[in-house]
Amino acid sequence: VFEVLKRIRWTRANYSMGITSLLANGVYTSAYPLHDGGIEDDNAEPNDRKLLFEEWASYSVFYKYQPIGLIRTYFGEKVGLYFAWLGVYTQMLIPASIIGVIVFLYGCATVDDNIPSMEICDPRNNITMCPMCDRACSYWKLVTACGTARASHLFDNPATVFFSIFMALWAVLFMEHWKRRQMRLNYVWDLTDYGMDEEDHSRAEYELRVAEKTMRQDKSAPKEEKVKLTCTDRMPAYLTTVVTMGFMICVTFAIAFGVILYRISIKAALHMSTYPAARSNIRATVKTTAAIINLIVIIILDEIYASIARWLTTLEVPKTDKSFEERLIFKTFILKFVNAFTPIVYLAFFRGRLVGRPGNYLYVVGSYRMEECAHAGCLMELCIQLCITMLGKQLIQNNLFEIGIPKLKKLLRKRKSELTSKQEEELNKTLKCYEKDHFLGPFVGISPEYMEMIIQFGMVTLFVASFPLAPLFALLNNIIEIRLDAKKFVKELRRPIAAKAKDIGIWYNLLRGLSKVAVIVNAFVIAFTSDFIPRLVYQYKYSSDGTMHGFVNHTLSYFNVSDFEPGTAPLQPGHLGHDVKVCRYKDYREPPWSSTAYQLSKEFWVILAVRFAFVIVFQNVVMLMSDFVDWLIPDIPKDISLQIHKEKLLMLEYFIKEEQGKRLTAQDNHSHDDCTSPSLDNQSPPQPRSRPIFHARAGW
Repeated sequence: VFEVLKRIRWTRANYSMGITSLLANGVYTSAYPLHDGGIEDDNAEPNDRKLLFEEWASYSVFYKYQPIGLIRTYFGEKVGLYFAWLGVYTQMLIPASIIGVIVFLYGCATVDDNIPSMEICDPRNNITMCPMCDRACSYWKLVTACGTARASHLFDNPATVFFSIFMALWAVLFMEHWKRRQMRLNYVWDLTDYGMDEEDHSRAEYELRVAEKTMRQDKSAPKEEKVKLTCTDRMPAYLTTVVTMGFMICVTFAIAFGVILYRISIKAALHMSTYPAARSNIRATVKTTAAIINLIVIIILDEIYASIARWLTTLEVPKTDKSFEERLIFKTFILKFVNAFTPIVYLAFFRGRLVGRPGNYLYVVGSYRMEECAHAGCLMELCIQLCITMLGKQLIQNNLFEIGIPKLKKLLRKRKSELTSKQEEELNKTLKCYEKDHFLGPFVGISPEYMEMIIQFGMVTLFVASFPLAPLFALLNNIIEIRLDAKKFVKELRRPIAAKAKDIGIWYNLLRGLSKVAVIVNAFVIAFTSDFIPRLVYQYKYSSDGTMHGFVNHTLSYFNVSDFEPGTAPLQPGHLGHDVKVCRYKDYREPPWSSTAYQLSKEFWVILAVRFAFVIVFQNVVMLMSDFVDWLIPDIPKDISLQIHKEKLLMLEYFIKEEQGKRLTAQDNHSHDDCTSPSLDNQSPPQPRSRPIFHARAGW
């Protein structure tokens, strides 16, 4: 019915087409199918909507399986597949969460036995470090980084490598499990052959543009040629898309760079502060506030990018609904992925590597010195950013927005109607179903729901080496998310138009791509962001006794304070109570008394070579294991495969019997014609003996 409404012409003009145009012109305010009935009235008649509200859209039934069959019956296959996929994803997060918690607890249990942390926390080492910023910052003792070093070990320990391998295999198992579940649903819902003979109908907007193009064409154009929108027709829209998306990505990078400048400037300001409270915990203050700013920016830009992506896709005028949806998803994913992961990628791979060294630092925007990592590395800051981003997006964007915004819109609609609460109650008793549904929020599709989970899947898999608790946070969020989405679909939104689908479409390709990229990203996080490789190289190549004793001293280089550039030395060089002649900084460089002072040392190149070797080996081994698991597990469950095979045999037997019946009928008809038709040479009437001969053959 909705397809007919989309294509019917409502004026004599060829370009006035469908309910979409009527809605756009304000002729109708909305068009939607009706819900079954009331859900909160105890005396209401039983219906599917009320059953879904009681047995699915309630937080008290979070431990129960979802009624996927009833969801499909009420909302359609497309919505049913989303909730089935979300259920499988949440179920698969349980083992990942358990292993992640075990890895975290292993770090907690071994923190007191971690030799590098013990050396940093040992005040007897008396190691003086170089200033963290110019002028305002002074020399500091390495022992003050004791807390950061101990906290970093919780996430940067040998178990992290095992967990990264496990999560790569987990992603493959999740994809295989979903393919099998999807195939089973296709069989149960009779969608096995759906889409093979289905024709994709053109969108009403596309047909409207084609009609406009037809009217503009020269009358001399051949009428036999079918008019369609070509690449040339869409070229302005394509150019607009490329330029706009490029600009939006540059805006994301610029904002991330602005947060970097904020961290640099606020750190210098806190060091210059005269308040002891402000100077007491500068690192934690800068890390946390910067992460919160990044979160706020991500949430705001996400809403803007979603609108921009839809506008750009509308400009391109895709031919079919499937093409429109895929293009919209791709644009939205690119913009939101860049928005969410730009600060994380910077912390993981760039911060601390574009710094320089004491006496020769790298500056940006004039006098801003690029920030460096703490001695324990940037992994702790990466973990804080991931934690705040995940929790913030889940609590604020995913849950608070999904609960608060629909209620706020509903409240505004009530205020707009200018009715008191009593008048509203009386009105609700007299309102018909379609009038009550009109006050519900419009259904805008399930792409936003998928997008939330895809970004979350990226958080769980891409940087899991730095944050093993990510699967646990995702699991807790999804337990709430399932019931929250269920309540929203049943109670807060208008009933969607049922749509068939046999798979989750482009989302599966995005998941598969993220799974592949996650292997490479985690390999680089382990090799370059964590201290796993430097510790390994030191223990087996440079340590005199094969232990980690002396590792901290091995990672620190020397700097003669007389080599500071003019105007960059500390304003208070005697801050520690004694004169400092030599300070230390984390890098592998030659000492100032060497003939190649401050040049990269041999140890740096050895460790760099091992880092790249680890990335290559890790990537190939894990991907080989993933491909083996993929090959080992069949995509179709055995019982479903047997049932499909049996059905094909039955269909084949049926067609064979039907063909045999047609052949016998044809032979009988041919024999009847031979026996009963008069000869061309003899026009006399047929003989009586022909009748018994015909009956005899028919009986055979």
